[in-house]
Amino acid sequence: MAGNENKLLDAFKENQTVEKIDQNRKLRVGIIGCGWIAEAHVVEYKRMPDVEIVAGADLVPGKAEAFFKRMGLEGVRCYPDHKSMLDAEELDAVSVCTYNVTHAVCAIYALEKGVNVLLEKPMSVTLDEAVEIRRAEKKSGKILSIGFQPRFDPNMKMIKKIVQSGELGKVYYIQTGGGRRRGIPTPFGTSFIAKDTGGIGAMGDIGCYSLDMVMNALGYPKPITISGYKSAYFGTDPNFFLAEGKPAYLAEKFEVEDFAAGFVRLEGDIILDFRIAWAMNLDTPGDTIIMGTKGSLRIPSTECWNGSVGGPMKIYHEVCGEAVETIIPIIPDHSKGLFYQKIRSFLNAVKDGGTSPVPSDEIIINQAIIDGIVKSSELGHEITVEIPEV
Repeated sequence: MAGNENKLLDAFKENQTVEKIDQNRKLRVGIIGCGWIAEAHVVEYKRMPDVEIVAGADLVPGKAEAFFKRMGLEGVRCYPDHKSMLDAEELDAVSVCTYNVTHAVCAIYALEKGVNVLLEKPMSVTLDEAVEIRRAEKKSGKILSIGFQPRFDPNMKMIKKIVQSGELGKVYYIQTGGGRRRGIPTPFGTSFIAKDTGGIGAMGDIGCYSLDMVMNALGYPKPITISGYKSAYFGTDPNFFLAEGKPAYLAEKFEVEDFAAGFVRLEGDIILDFRIAWAMNLDTPGDTIIMGTKGSLRIPSTECWNGSVGGPMKIYHEVCGEAVETIIPIIPDHSKGLFYQKIRSFLNAVKDGGTSPVPSDEIIINQAIIDGIVKSSELGHEITVEIPEV
């Protein structure tokens, strides 16, 4: 059996390539939103010899100036909002790092001004917003990539290779999700948990990642119906925050979900059983399981969903009529990091006129599932999902 396992593993091996960057053409980049996620963008941009960060915008007076000073960048022109920056500057690209609820307006305006956009996740708060972003992208002819860096993890790529190879046969059921036992994000105030800034909670923060893990592996089939549920038992309890050493008033500001679940019927007669949590009385809601007619894949969960896998994966299948298990070892990431790859792949597409590394026509389906869970939960029954053609 060992020989068969080695052949299977060899089929999924990936060659490492040496990165080459053309430094003759500098890209002029702007940052929209100067909060904590923008720091990660700037750190990676500073590692790239073909990038100049020339402008930034934030709604909070003085925040952009203080941000770029802290990041060690001089001469960056700062603006009070995305419109004034995009009206005044000639930019090749922008990173949109704003509140969830402003993702759509910022991305759409940048695309309308002929600027390529790297849009942080989630793509938007609602499906309607995602559709408008997609329309603006198509009309502009510019590159729009959504910030799903877990896609660049070699283990995530392995999951897609296994599914697409046919090794599992026809996939018919998927269980996925994850979350944190204690992990409502309030390190910088209430931007994640307030309705007028976050818009959605655990689904927009980490749920979109776990959905992408399996939906990308499948090739993003469209959802047909969704029965959704969401709750906020932990986030609205003052005692929860007090136990975490945080102020009790956060419970009064909590207006999104800390747990969500969805039972989704996908095209191709596939069932998706999804659940995600910011807080729960459990270490994990379960491993990700992809069940197929020839084999099934188990993907161990992580203690705090971080965009990768929690340990070696395992394929359950048959060889010569015997039930066997093939261990897929953890693949180390020898790149410069997932966040670097997210940004570099976007810039390469901008420079080379290539395609988006994380295209909106896929992530709009991700957003449709989240939107469907919200709507179904609020209506109290299953709904039919319709994604407008763009």
